[in-house]
Amino acid sequence: MTSNTDTDILAIETSCDETAAAVVRNGREILSSTIYTQIAMHTVYGGVVPELASRKHIEKINAVIEKALADAGLALDDIDAVAVTYGPGLVGALLVGVAEAKAIAWASRKPLIGVNHIEGHIAANYIEHPDLEPPYLCLVVSGGHTHLVVVRDWAEFEILGRTVDDAAGEAFDKVARAIGLGYPGGPKIDAAAKAGNAEAITFPKAKVNGSAYDFSFSGLKSAVLNYLNHAEMTGETVSPDDLAASFQKAVVDVLCEHTMLAAEECGIDRIALAGGVSANSALRTSMERACESRGMKFYVPSPVYCTDNAAMIGVAAWHEMRAGRFSGWDLNAVPGLKLGER
Repeated sequence: MTSNTDTDILAIETSCDETAAAVVRNGREILSSTIYTQIAMHTVYGGVVPELASRKHIEKINAVIEKALADAGLALDDIDAVAVTYGPGLVGALLVGVAEAKAIAWASRKPLIGVNHIEGHIAANYIEHPDLEPPYLCLVVSGGHTHLVVVRDWAEFEILGRTVDDAAGEAFDKVARAIGLGYPGGPKIDAAAKAGNAEAITFPKAKVNGSAYDFSFSGLKSAVLNYLNHAEMTGETVSPDDLAASFQKAVVDVLCEHTMLAAEECGIDRIALAGGVSANSALRTSMERACESRGMKFYVPSPVYCTDNAAMIGVAAWHEMRAGRFSGWDLNAVPGLKLGER
């Protein structure tokens, strides 16, 4: 049972291919976090199949929520609010979570809190870093998003830069597929790169005219494909490990360079990483070294909180709750939701 001063939030996350639920106390303490991953199912198809993802969410969501409550040692009556990701993401997948959260909140007469998925990724940093509070600079890198954000307040964000084409995670997936590593691309590239030479191939690091903080990865992806096509035509042997390491270095270098430039020009000395690609070992190491050499403090979630999970949604929801922001029964999935939108 909770004390009179505790706030326990049941959080639900179904934006893509993870069915997740968690119970979060007071925005920092994770009482439980349950994740059912669909990776094995989608690997067969080389990527996420939205219709299959939605159907699997429907199959698993009740059991996942029941386990999260049981692991937390709480009953639904003990919960103070129900939170759910309502965007961005796959519309069918989002709808499963939103419908479930609304039904539970309505039946149990609990407040409903819709959470922006990207804000959830940023909030994942608060789980293990109690000293982290705004303002700070956060690099958000995932399969669908690459953002460089100044977190002005708990729910106030200023976007300094973003990708103008492919997100970093999307580029990882496409390159992994091109060199035969398969899905999911991020972990496969990371693993192969450990055995490769990052200096073997020089790939371009794109700059976006007129914006020092924006990112572009589609040219890099094309450079990899052109390299592979040229090798095939000339009969040259390509080392997948060297190619993975060289590609990864090009991505990581750009991410770090832009982040450090923004931090220095904005006078910010606290840097955080967020999103699925923040689990990448090369990115974590490079960012940590860059921050250390400049006397900046670096924050990053444990890998389990980098990828999609409901714990981060519960943390973000707690800050929404403190600000008095709740959702109505008309809450709907918003697949194209932007950071900071409500």
